[in-house]
Amino acid sequence: MHITLYRKYRPKDFNEIAGEQEIVKTIKNALKSGKLAHAYLFTGPRGVGKTTIARLIAKGVNCLEGITDEPCNICENCLEISNGNFLDLIEIDAASNRGIDEIRQLKEKINYKPTKGRKKVYIIDEVHMLTKEAFNALLKTLEEPPEHVLFILATTEPDKILPTIISRCQRYDFKTVNYSDMREKLIYICKNEGYDIDEESLMAIYESSGGSMRDSISILERVLVNSERKEIKIEEVETILGITSVKLIDNFLELVNKNKKNESVELLEKIWKDFSDIELFFKDLAKRSKEKIISGNLSVDRGLEIIDTVYDVLGKFRFEEDKKLLGYVILNKLLTKEEKVKEVVVEKIVKISENNESKEKIENVEEQLDISFERFKEKWEKIVSEAKKRKISFGAFLVKAYPKDSRDGVIKIGFSNDQSFSRDMMNSEPYKTIFKEVVEKIFNGKVNIKYELEEGKAEEKIEEDDYSKKIIEFFGGEVLN
Repeated sequence: MHITLYRKYRPKDFNEIAGEQEIVKTIKNALKSGKLAHAYLFTGPRGVGKTTIARLIAKGVNCLEGITDEPCNICENCLEISNGNFLDLIEIDAASNRGIDEIRQLKEKINYKPTKGRKKVYIIDEVHMLTKEAFNALLKTLEEPPEHVLFILATTEPDKILPTIISRCQRYDFKTVNYSDMREKLIYICKNEGYDIDEESLMAIYESSGGSMRDSISILERVLVNSERKEIKIEEVETILGITSVKLIDNFLELVNKNKKNESVELLEKIWKDFSDIELFFKDLAKRSKEKIISGNLSVDRGLEIIDTVYDVLGKFRFEEDKKLLGYVILNKLLTKEEKVKEVVVEKIVKISENNESKEKIENVEEQLDISFERFKEKWEKIVSEAKKRKISFGAFLVKAYPKDSRDGVIKIGFSNDQSFSRDMMNSEPYKTIFKEVVEKIFNGKVNIKYELEEGKAEEKIEEDDYSKKIIEFFGGEVLN
């Protein structure tokens, strides 16, 4: 008879639990001292060990060796609990038994003494699915449970449980399993099953599982069943799971970063033909960019821009039916995301007339490439956001500012006539220099900026004065430099 890997490698004692060290430690101490609560509430994502630990508690209180944090796993009670046929361990799935009648039946049977163990342990899974009437009936039982009864409630949605129920339980919040703990467990299973697995495959399984240990083992089993070799490689895992190839993502990322437009378009077409789910590809691209930022193989600024672009476009065009076209929008933004501005030293002949004598002078002049005004407008929100990180006062000075126009290589930022105080502050130090540095960092090049008030009749002077006072009051009675 085939046993699934998840059941085969379900922890038989607390030492085999992956993660949740603090929860395990607390429960083991309670078993060791014999100071168990009469009711527990386990909350957290699916597949992280809530029901497993509940069964281990049942094993700990009913082991024939005595109440212990290290059940023997050889006595009759331990073996029956492991096999799922222990009479005094009652597991209820609230998703399919959610009515008041089921809780009434529970209340009728609860007073009966345990058949073989010290305590009757009731595990109610997905307890948030109970009806309001069933909750109220359960509340009565939780208030005054018999000494021989232990309740363990498990849920993925604790916010749906009545506060009165929560207050009568000892609560533990489970988290998703981290990569290190999951990796250790998966390697252990692979070795016992006679397989070798590479690091990239382990990471791919972890990403696909969403931090659920149960799901990761199920995914691993799927990989092992479909593998033709005893050595698991990432290429095979990607094919079996239908996930995007890391090499393909890296290839696409390299072409984009090198601004190779034709090659990028060709690869995008191939991706569309081979995978069709273009949204998933770009989400994987964002994840890969995050990994490269962490590993130091991609600059933070560039990586964050890629991630921001992907999710910005996917969000704005989420109802677009032509997903292939969506891919082209993202590609275009990624290819033009960085303005490549180069400083070039040129020689300029300056004719100077002095005392009616002409002479020529060669002067080194720094020539700069103009930043596209459209690109500047597109990045305006990012510019303001980055400036505020340097000095929060930019948030007040630029609240009504806007990109006005660009002439002769000078970017002009406009202010309404009642904003002369803000305009003047932006023209003063250190704000002028800091803001220029922010813009130049974003565009990787030099830039000239000019601050201008709107043309036309000025607003009432009092409005400007009031606005100035509000800014000064906001910063505690003075403008912070």
